[in-house]
Amino acid sequence: MNELFTLMKAELLITIIIFLLLFIRIGKGMKNDSLLMLVQLLLLANFIAGFFFNREGSLFGDMFYTSALIAFQKNILNLAVYLVSLLFGEWLQKHDHMPEFFILMLSALLGMFLMISSRNLLMFYLSFELATIPVAAMVNFDLNKKISSEASMKMILSSAFSSGILLFGISFLYGSTGTISFAAIPFMLDGSPLQVLALVFLFTGFAFKLSIVPFHLWTADVYQGSPVAVAAFLSVVSKGSVAFIFITALYKVFQPMHSVWYNLLILLSIATMIIGNLFALRQQNIKRFLAFSSIAQVGFILVGISSNAQQGVASVVYFVLIYIFSNLAAFGVAGVMSSQAGKEQIDDYKGLYKANPFLSWVMALALFSLAGIPPTAGFFGKLFLITAGASKANYGFVIFVALNLIVSLYYYLIIIRAMFMEKNAAPIQKIQIHPSTKLGLIICGAGIVLVGLLSWIYAYIQSLSV
Repeated sequence: MNELFTLMKAELLITIIIFLLLFIRIGKGMKNDSLLMLVQLLLLANFIAGFFFNREGSLFGDMFYTSALIAFQKNILNLAVYLVSLLFGEWLQKHDHMPEFFILMLSALLGMFLMISSRNLLMFYLSFELATIPVAAMVNFDLNKKISSEASMKMILSSAFSSGILLFGISFLYGSTGTISFAAIPFMLDGSPLQVLALVFLFTGFAFKLSIVPFHLWTADVYQGSPVAVAAFLSVVSKGSVAFIFITALYKVFQPMHSVWYNLLILLSIATMIIGNLFALRQQNIKRFLAFSSIAQVGFILVGISSNAQQGVASVVYFVLIYIFSNLAAFGVAGVMSSQAGKEQIDDYKGLYKANPFLSWVMALALFSLAGIPPTAGFFGKLFLITAGASKANYGFVIFVALNLIVSLYYYLIIIRAMFMEKNAAPIQKIQIHPSTKLGLIICGAGIVLVGLLSWIYAYIQSLSV
């Protein structure tokens, strides 16, 4: 029992918070102000607890496995969920179903934790679904908006389709290897056509969740229709968790078929960066803009994964940490603009600096980091990803990635120019920022600066990746 409580500490803590919220909802309930403060304190305590009593080991016949690296990955997601609760606290306070929102979000997080620790195809698929279904309900949380219902339906249909393809891949893999254990599968792989097809189908299932081109078509519509808080959760927590298990699947399970998935990874990385960048240039809605921006960022993550080495694992984990701070800062400002001023178009950001310098600087810092401009952490994150990708000596590919960085810089600068250098016919007045939101934005801003400058953070992640 001691081993169970120690190894599954992260999952058990989330489960306790979920049941506590259920009891509060079923009972007399609490006022939203008090409940929000309680949940934020619980999530902060959960994040702090993630640094202690972490051990390596497996449970349930090697179906569940954890290590120092996996515990750190889970704690990155804990941090992201805590920041979501801070940044969008004002919106949640006004919502009639705040307990349900946190129950759904934490249920999805629990599924992500189990997915990252899964070492068995059956457990992986079940946790994959647990990480997806609650998010579809969260997308429809703007109950009085038709566009939110449409976005939820699109996500459910695309998720069902990707899950079907994933199950096909799992069945083909089991049929050709006779096992569903991650540890045993590599010894049974011989590169037969059926196994290549299984790899392609499994790759496709991951590609839907990561919004890899051409499996990205749901992303912009779902982001636009979702509440900003849900779009932020989708863009960082959901994608971060899938990126973590994707590395495990390629590096551990499909290592003998490296030549197949490496070429696939390169092609899809190129397509994802091109489409993400080109479509981001055309967007006027800030949530659609950030959706295509996140698609382009996934293209860079694939560059790091392509290295197939310890450096690739460290660079991806490090980049996801930076991406959480950068993207949540951008979504946090977008959430303030949407809830306080009812503005969601990029043109609405013209002249924002004049009356709202704090929001403007946080957004500028976030966009500079997403673009990879020094000295922000985004620069170091992309530097390590590209360095990892260059380990294969594929220099033409690396040059192409660098050129895409220049394209992405252009469209991020469009928003920065609008905020600082252009005038708005109907300028936005001074916005009163909720204390919880302001704290979240300050933490994100500090993270964007400090994670890049404190070199020991990357060194620590690299030591865990050994």
